[in-house]
This record gives sequence, structure tokens and C-alpha cells, in this order.
Amino acid sequence: MTLSPHDTQHLPETGRTQEIPAASVPPSAASAPPPAATTTPPAPPASPYQPIGDPPGQPPRRGRGLGQTAAVALLAAVLASGGTYALTQANEPDAAAPAAATSSSQQGSSPTVIQGDAAAPDWSAVAKAVSPSVVSIELANGAGSGVILDKAGHVVTNNHVVEGARGNGAIQVTLSDGRTYDASVVGTDPSADLAVIKIDAAPDDLTPITLGDSDALAVGNPVMAIGNPLGLSGTVTTGIISALDRPVTTGTSTESPFGNQGSSEPVVTNAIQTSAAINPGNSGGALVDAEGKLIGINSSIAQLGGGLGGQSGNIGIGFAIPVNEVKSIADQLVADGTAEHAFLGVSARDTVTKDGSAQRAGAEIAELTAGAPAEQAGLRKGDVVVAIDGEAVDSSTALVAQIRERTAGEKVTLTVIRDGQRQDVAVTLAARPAS
Repeated sequence: MTLSPHDTQHLPETGRTQEIPAASVPPSAASAPPPAATTTPPAPPASPYQPIGDPPGQPPRRGRGLGQTAAVALLAAVLASGGTYALTQANEPDAAAPAAATSSSQQGSSPTVIQGDAAAPDWSAVAKAVSPSVVSIELANGAGSGVILDKAGHVVTNNHVVEGARGNGAIQVTLSDGRTYDASVVGTDPSADLAVIKIDAAPDDLTPITLGDSDALAVGNPVMAIGNPLGLSGTVTTGIISALDRPVTTGTSTESPFGNQGSSEPVVTNAIQTSAAINPGNSGGALVDAEGKLIGINSSIAQLGGGLGGQSGNIGIGFAIPVNEVKSIADQLVADGTAEHAFLGVSARDTVTKDGSAQRAGAEIAELTAGAPAEQAGLRKGDVVVAIDGEAVDSSTALVAQIRERTAGEKVTLTVIRDGQRQDVAVTLAARPAS
């Protein structure tokens, strides 16, 4: 499915029309790391998806700056699912590294990698630790990747990877050691482009991924993407977090360019942008930090121009759904097969407004839903939203992405410009009404 940066769309969270525009690793937590990379098993999680271990201190996440909309408009994000199969199965060649990690599976989850040199991560150690937690997913009409969440066999992936699955045996999951199992869909969330499937008759030696904290990420930190690009399972690529809070819209077409059926509802993600190579088939795979912790689910790529051009693939700009959002949605899908989303209750459009002696891009409120959180909080037509909880909002797409990242019942502070003056408005988000 192609994603045009200039389509006009209407999204249910805000009811707005919008011009569509169109990631990071905590530094090593080891205070006295050994000279070679080693691994240590994480503490038992409180739940199957509870992040393991305290994340190291990080600078706060930053919002996007003014002027990004024009730059991103040159790109079209496309779903990184895969319908292309290779005749051979290949892994990345072994990289020179101080030492490989020694894995420990006493507690059943992927070990945490302690890097000997944070400035030069041992990616061989990370790949060895994390690869058992990443699977290849194949359907009759496409392929993708997935990440093992728990010992019961729940696997999180993108909705567009498994959307076309019908009937028993329609989905096959291949583990990193080559064993293949049938799987079935547990629940899907098209608006977040996430799904949970379950391995049938799951073996008892599955290795769930260790979860990180996407709120602790910083631009410039190194990351690794692991998945099944072009049918080449177990492929790893490295790069950095290129940007955070990047609003990316994918999916209004009814058919994916890579063979899978696309969602009829636009997907807006407050995404992690990464330079790690992501290609068709990487969808649903893991984006991990240098400690081997999951920080995002790879979901889409950017490409130049409006045409598919033969599925041009990676150009150095890929996007991942932040792990904190993934955890929230996956918990709900495992529990009852559906997911609840936050709702503000406004219709918004892109604008530029005066901010003191300067000008600033933002999301202008065009309409308010009667009785919705925005109206109850005192927001007005004509207010221009420029930030949420201090994170910049410079378009209607950014506003939708920020709301979708949050949960129903969460309290947020919207910074708006009204009559040329800034003011903060506290809002308690509600659950999005059923459409």
C-alpha cells in the first residue's frame, strides 16, 4: 500500500482533516563494564510484558521542530511487509567483536547484554542474545516478522502482516533454529497496525524478548533491526535513532504493495525513526538497543517519490512503533482480542500562527465534539495546539500521533495559542467511541 504525503484524510481520534507529513538506545547501564561483552539474565517480570530491569538515566524525549513537515513531505512511508521470497536463507556475516555473549535462559527470556564499550557496541553479542526471540511469519500472500512476548507463545507483529490470514494453518511461524509451527490470530488493532498471534502447540523452550522503555530513548543512540527482509530470515542491520516522535501515516489503500491486505483506516504513529536498514519483510520485527532490549516494532519505510518503483526498499529512513505503545496494545489484545484508544474529540487542520514575535506551525482546532474531553476542558475553536506535555505539535498529524500514543484515562497538558497568547489546558482523555 502506498502512502501519499499529500492525501487529505479524516481520522476518528480528532475527526480532523490533515495534510500528511510524510529512534534510540539508552547508554549502557553498566557502571563498571567488563572488557568484553557479557550477558546477564533479567529479573523475573511482573507480567509477560513488563519491562525488565531499570532503564539507565536518559535525557527527556524531545518533540519535533518547526519546519519538519515540509521535509517529510518529500517522502512516502510504505508498509514494510513482504511478499517477496528468496531461495536461500542467510544471516549477516559474523562481525569482529571483542567477545560473543554467553546466553542464559534460566528465567526464559532473552539475556541483557552488558557492553564493554558503549561507544562501540558488540553487535554480535546482541544478535546472539536477541535472535531466539524474533520469528519469521509466512502466509500464502506475504511474509513478515514477529517478536515472542511470552512462554505461552504469544507473538506481536504488525496487523498488515497477518491481516489476510484466514483459517487454520494460514499462518506459519519459523523460530530462529528453523522449527516451524502453525499459528492463529489472537487479536488485531488496525488503527495501531499491531496484532498478536499465538503459536499452536508452542514448545516449552521459547525465549521471550526483554522489553525496554521507549520514553527513555535519545536521538543518536545505536540500534539493531532484526527480522525477515525479502524472506531472508535472521537478518540483522544496525544504525542509530534518527528522530523521535516522528508522525508517520500509513495505509488508506485496500491493498498493500507487498501483497497483504491493507487497513481501510489510516494508521498514524508517533514513530521512532531509524537509519538501520528496514526492507519489505522486516514488518513486525524487533528494533533493539545495545543491551538487547526491545524498543520498537519495525513497521514502515520511506521512499522517494509517489510511485512504488518496483518496491525500492530501504533508503535509510525506517520507522518503528515505540515499545511502550506496543506493550499497552499487546496486553489488551492478549486479554480480550481488542484494544481501547484515547480520544480527545476535536477536528484539526494544519496552520501557522504567531507566537510572540515569531511564527510557529501547529494544529488549529476546527471543530469540537460535544461532551468530549476537549470541550469539557475548555478548548475552543481557533485554538492552535503547539505541544502536548511539552512535546512539540506542528501539524494535525502530529496531534493525532500524540493522542494515539496515549491511553484512555490519561491526563495530558495541551499548550495552545489563543488570541496570540500561550496557555496550558489540562485534559483527561476518554476512550474512543466505537465507530
